[in-house]
Amino acid sequence: MPISIRRVVTGHDTNGKATVDIDEIARNVISTRPGQSSTVIWSNDATPANNAEASDGGLRNVKECAGNGAIFRVVQYDPGVSPRNHRTETIDYASVLSGQIDMRLDDGQEVHLRAGDVLVQRGTIHDWINRGDVPCIIAFVLIAAKPVEAKGGSLGAIG
Repeated sequence: MPISIRRVVTGHDTNGKATVDIDEIARNVISTRPGQSSTVIWSNDATPANNAEASDGGLRNVKECAGNGAIFRVVQYDPGVSPRNHRTETIDYASVLSGQIDMRLDDGQEVHLRAGDVLVQRGTIHDWINRGDVPCIIAFVLIAAKPVEAKGGSLGAIG
């Protein structure tokens, strides 16, 4: 079953008074591989963000956030999720909301994470493996970062 997340987004009316602009079950759910689903809760294409912007940051093409933006995404990894090594050109703050998962680096090193654990992913090649019997849900904040320089130059995105 795909992820189901309620998203509440505030804003301002024309007089500057606080409003609730969005209160819904996120509709922009995607899957990039079998056993995984995600939704972008919000994104901005520049930092600092423009809180006067009227468009829905959850519907922005996240490629527009490369270089100077940020993305808040929630991901569900089902048991037996298909493997996918990847790297992002961001610093990722991850908080496990429910379930358990293993984060594996490209050298094979693994770290087991449980609900309440947090991870800072600094542009490394990694994969998520759910060996449990319940879905694992993780909230991610991805912030643009300078890529790590390898001996031959920038490592770039594998994504």
